[in-house]
Amino acid sequence: MAFHRDSIAVQRVVLVLKGAARSGVDIPQLLATCGIERKLLDDPNARVEREVFIRLLTQVMMQTQDEFAGLGQGRTSKPGTFSMMTHAVINCSNLERALQRGIRFYDMFDLQLASTLVVEEGKGILVAQADPRLDFREIILETLFFLTQRFMSWLVGKHIVLERVEFDFEDDGDPERQALFDCPIQFSAGVNRMVFSADYLDLPLVQNELSLSRFLKSSLSELFQRGNRQMGLPARIRALLAEEYGYNFPDFSGVCESLNMTPQTLRRRLKDAGTSYQQIKDDIREEASVYYLSKPELSIDEIALLMGFSEASSFHRAFKKWTGKTPANFRQEQFGD
Repeated sequence: MAFHRDSIAVQRVVLVLKGAARSGVDIPQLLATCGIERKLLDDPNARVEREVFIRLLTQVMMQTQDEFAGLGQGRTSKPGTFSMMTHAVINCSNLERALQRGIRFYDMFDLQLASTLVVEEGKGILVAQADPRLDFREIILETLFFLTQRFMSWLVGKHIVLERVEFDFEDDGDPERQALFDCPIQFSAGVNRMVFSADYLDLPLVQNELSLSRFLKSSLSELFQRGNRQMGLPARIRALLAEEYGYNFPDFSGVCESLNMTPQTLRRRLKDAGTSYQQIKDDIREEASVYYLSKPELSIDEIALLMGFSEASSFHRAFKKWTGKTPANFRQEQFGD
């Protein structure tokens, strides 16, 4: 399920619809819900906006009750499975341990798809085995590698550059795959694997349970977004702040010193990445606030103190600025408390 810039080839839309139809989804209603015109499907050169495609995937997963969107030929991954896997890996010390734990997690299910991580000669190699009888085997394998690479990149806050991807099936001439992986692709290789530098496996995770809660609200958008290459610096700053949710955030000059950058350079690079130091701090506080609001044993006044606000009224104003709702209203709507 590849993307090129901010759009998806209509052929990928048709594949998703086939999986949905096999699971009994009402296709005309699905298209109407997602805002996709039926005639678009007959145009081989048509593309749909990325967000429309994500909306389609989300609807299919919900209606089929399958995170494989009906492509797994009788094997389903119930909604919430991916979320549970992310919670299982988020506290691992480095990327290698997170990958190994994620692989063991999915090994508990009979999905006709399995992965193995191999480290040899300075390379990390993710090998995938898929039942040859699967109808949508090619799309399942390429999607596995694509989403795994993106999830790995999110975990460590650094774009994981693949050295090559190998598939055991023949090249069908699909130009989307090259845009998908941006690395050499070998077909009819006798194996399915993606290869990258083993140095990445030693990287610590810069994400945590608080940032994970935000990620899971829009995980497909996060994983399909174009270009993770700009995520490195903001993620490094998040890592510097990760231990302090509310109190004692280092000032901007302290962050510049830690990163060995001048204030001008850091401001410019954060602007290029579409963010700022204040925005990163606000995002962390918002994530932490939402996380603590999910804990009924904590009062809003206690959460305000945890967030570093000396007065609850200041916390109320900040939270409403972040979310458009007061902490009490947000808690009631989201958690029923």
